[in-house]
Amino acid sequence: MTAAFRRGWFFVAFAFCALQAGCSDERALAPIFHEEDNPETLSEWGVLRAKDGVLELAAGTTPYDLATPLFSDYALKLRTVWTPTGTAATYDEMEAFDFPVGTIVTKTFYYETGESRDVVRADGTRTATDGAMSLSGVRLLETRILARREQGWAAFAYVWNEAQTQARLKRAGDVIPLTLERPDGRREDFAYLVPNANQCAGCHATNAETRAIQPIGLKARHLNKPSAFHPGFNQLDAWRLKGLLAGDFKSAAAAPRNADWTDTDEPLAARARAYLDVNCSHCHSPVGPAGTSGLDLEPGADGPALGLCKAPIAAGSGSGGRPYGIVPGAPGESILLFRMETKDPAAMMPELGRAVVHEEGAALIRNWIAGMEGGCAPAGAG
Repeated sequence: MTAAFRRGWFFVAFAFCALQAGCSDERALAPIFHEEDNPETLSEWGVLRAKDGVLELAAGTTPYDLATPLFSDYALKLRTVWTPTGTAATYDEMEAFDFPVGTIVTKTFYYETGESRDVVRADGTRTATDGAMSLSGVRLLETRILARREQGWAAFAYVWNEAQTQARLKRAGDVIPLTLERPDGRREDFAYLVPNANQCAGCHATNAETRAIQPIGLKARHLNKPSAFHPGFNQLDAWRLKGLLAGDFKSAAAAPRNADWTDTDEPLAARARAYLDVNCSHCHSPVGPAGTSGLDLEPGADGPALGLCKAPIAAGSGSGGRPYGIVPGAPGESILLFRMETKDPAAMMPELGRAVVHEEGAALIRNWIAGMEGGCAPAGAG
């Protein structure tokens, strides 16, 4: 049965049901993989839907979270993965897991709201419980999909409508004006960016040579944490028991692990490195799109590759007048921190995915650099 035929049958059934006293609202939610066509609406994937003020996940989908998540203007994210019945991802110790053809990965971006739907909170905590999440006081923005097709991963971004009942495909991306309310009451207008197709590929094509799209967060070190959705289990162990993870994996105890950047019981350096890994290393690695910078923010990097006393190669105004990537003991002289704290589009990092400063993340990196011993020779000395 071809993808086009399946899609056609889906709409015939949907239309027939719609004529029968509104029964379309009662149809079972079930994932529908699209190998060839690019559905115009999120509901055609059948993975999740908003109905009666609740965001529902299809049976068989697995929600997950990361030890340290990527920062996206304080947006909350509900992540799910679904694989066809009887299939599993193949474990890899360092790289993204190898998921079977037919896999659908979703990431829904949303905020808890303040006095209106355009005022969004920086301190939200809402997530799904038992496959559902209340939308009371929640602003859904977009749902991104990665679909594992025969030729590789394909990326799609769907933007939710005002009524929060449906999300439509936005190939050209979108810009959504919002006001961020920080915990201390400060407010800041910003433009939330929904990426276009090229921008999706720009982040997810983590190998500059192959340019193949890959998941970023679906790696052992990001997933190795207590499960937020299976209490009492490590998330990787829960995946194995569920049959979602196969290959050379025995237990989470032997798998690499990143720290939770907010857990102050963890060493400061481990928290900082986890933050830089998930936010930066998909570009800043020896094979990444920013590999020509010479900066490597993967977990094993050290010395000049990590930015220690490393002069910029071609940063231009992006250096902020600082001499080195990281100056031990001197965060104010470090390019890395400058680029995290500026909102200048020509200098800020990451280049995409943020319009406001992640103050708590920047404070973490500031404290990490401040606690380093040593220093750098004056720029130009030698």
